[in-house]
Order: sequence, then C-alpha cells, then structure tokens
Amino acid sequence: MIFTGLFGNETAAKLLIYLQQMEVGYPRQIASTLGLPISQVQRQLERLETEGILASRLLGRTRLYQWNPRCGYLAELRALLSRGITMVPESLLKSLLTERRRPRRPGKPLPKRKRV
Repeated sequence: MIFTGLFGNETAAKLLIYLQQMEVGYPRQIASTLGLPISQVQRQLERLETEGILASRLLGRTRLYQWNPRCGYLAELRALLSRGITMVPESLLKSLLTERRRPRRPGKPLPKRKRV
C-alpha cells in the first residue's frame, strides 16, 4: 500500500485513509469496514492519539476518534492523504464509500443476501 512505509504499517495507513474519508469513527466500525482485527485498530488509534494526530471523546460507552484540531501539521497531513488517495486500491476506496452511515428506516425489509 502507498502509505505503509510513511506511517509505519499498513493498519495505520488504512486508518488515516478511513478518517480522511469519514472524518470520525469508532474502533469496531473501522475494523469491520477495513477487514482488520479490532485489537490492531485499537492499538493504532491509541498510538495516533498519543502522537497528537487524533483526538477521542466518549459518546455513551463508545470512544469516537477524529482528527485533532490542535495538531500543528494537520492541514499538511490531510493534503498528503488527499493526494495519495488517488493511488489507493479501488477495493479499499469502494469499501469506504459504500459504508452505511445512517439507520435504516423503520419497517424497511433487509436486502436478501447472495448465497455463495
């Protein structure tokens, strides 16, 4: 992946791309979207928060992570991610852009799953 060497590992690179696209997320949501183990996602989120790149807050019992507005190089980092997203594999971008972000209408039937 394009940012793996720059950010230390593939998990961190995917997390930053996810946050560039979605702005905010919580560990289980990010892990399921990216197809990563939740422990790896939590470890990288904590590391990025310790470094001052991300900030977190509690919403009920859920810890939400987002960009830290006090990060001195946030604009440059996000600009780099924006330029690099054009080189990210299409499958990763497709999984990010098709994630459901709002609740289903009450009474609406679930879509039928394809059997493999």
